[in-house]
Amino acid sequence: MSTSPAPRLARRINELVFLAFCWTATAVALLFLAAILWSLLSQGIGGLDLDIFTKSTPAPGSVGGLLNAIVGSLMMCVVAMVGAVLVGVLAGTWLSEYARDSHYGKVVRFLNDVLLSAPSILVGLFVYEVLVAPVKGFSGLAGSVALGLLAAPVITRTTEDVLRLQPTALREASVALGAPVWRTILAVIWKSARGGMLTGALLAFARISGETAPLLFTALNNQFLSFDLTKPTANLPVVIFNFALSAYDDWRRLAWAGALLIAATVLTVTVVARILAREPRRS
Repeated sequence: MSTSPAPRLARRINELVFLAFCWTATAVALLFLAAILWSLLSQGIGGLDLDIFTKSTPAPGSVGGLLNAIVGSLMMCVVAMVGAVLVGVLAGTWLSEYARDSHYGKVVRFLNDVLLSAPSILVGLFVYEVLVAPVKGFSGLAGSVALGLLAAPVITRTTEDVLRLQPTALREASVALGAPVWRTILAVIWKSARGGMLTGALLAFARISGETAPLLFTALNNQFLSFDLTKPTANLPVVIFNFALSAYDDWRRLAWAGALLIAATVLTVTVVARILAREPRRS
């Protein structure tokens, strides 16, 4: 029985057209990515020097760096991650091991997904109304809360997904040996899923490290080096935002250097997370 070559030729043409479209879209995306990276490298490397890491943000025309902004960003991100990891891991564990497909669990999972996709500026406005406006003062703690609210849903979803991937046989074997459920989760399930849980935490850190909008409404900025998170706190995203819009060349140079630092940090954290995600499972 002979088959007409026309349908096969049409399918082949459609496949080639679709493949060409995919290659074109990929090439365009890579082209824009390369342009962004080239702009960061060409503009930012020239501003990197020892002063960046040893001096605070300067007045226009003065010599300075980004020490206060780097320290402020690190402090707020660390505080935010402590709270986000605690809440996210516990919430993800509850959704995976206890709630599962219950109606209450579905509601919590839906609300977490809403927070996961919520614009960061809305989170910043919420924290401003709750923590900044009542005391009539900006603070690094308020900024940490805003960043934590952005990181916690990421960790919650990642933790739940990773725990659900663990074999049911692990749970059954531990319970069969007489271990209670909570002990099984702590000693068996968490230990088996620690690589994926760490990956989720790193991805959450990568997301919040460059957020600007929430910090404009919460931490604001501080021109001097300060370790007091109850006061306005300097941070890299806001410094970059302010300096990039200024008319001073030295401030714009610092803005490009700060943008390169954040991009390098996010890239490094993302690569580490990918490596951990590919870690082979132990039998």
